[in-house]
This record gives sequence, structure tokens and C-alpha cells, in this order.
Amino acid sequence: MDLHRLAEARSLAIHAEIAERLLRDQSVLDHARDTLQRWSSEGHIAPEYATQWDRWLSRSPAEIAALLTDDGEEARALRQNSPFVGVISPRRRWAIWRDVQQRAGR
Repeated sequence: MDLHRLAEARSLAIHAEIAERLLRDQSVLDHARDTLQRWSSEGHIAPEYATQWDRWLSRSPAEIAALLTDDGEEARALRQNSPFVGVISPRRRWAIWRDVQQRAGR
């Protein structure tokens, strides 16, 4: 697996876990909305991504979870600018990365 595909697989795995949490806990969505608002006001996200995320974050948790686990072009681009940063602890994120790395090595 090339490094780009590995990075995509890691991002998808992390966002799959975020999607599961989102469906159980409304605070995950609140966190993403707060992060997006902060990034937008501080200029830390490109306006086109801020607009797309704002549109998505107004949808239902189920629809957002579906986006987070989608392998389509829009979802891949949005995951690269994800306001869900910080939902997964660094320790858990590294565990997910190791799992993906191990699966890719098989």
C-alpha cells in the first residue's frame, strides 16, 4: 500500500470511530460545530471547506456519520479538514493507526 492510501485508510478508520461516537453522544457534534466556528473566525480553514462542513453539520447525526465513513471524493476531502479533531484521544488514534498499518502489511 502506498503512503497516500495508507493515510486515507487511517483517516477513514479514525472517522469510523468518530461516527460511532457521534451516534451515541450529541456532544461530539457540538464539539465539531464549536471547532468549525473557531477555525472559521481565526482563518484556520479554507472558506470552501468551512461552507461544506457548515452545511453537513446542520444535518442529522446519522447523515453526518454516513459522510464520515463514505469513501467518496467529497468525504475524503472533508476528512482532511475535519472539525472532529480531538474527539479521539491521541493514544486511541495511534492504536487505530497501528491497526491500519498492520492490516495494510498483510
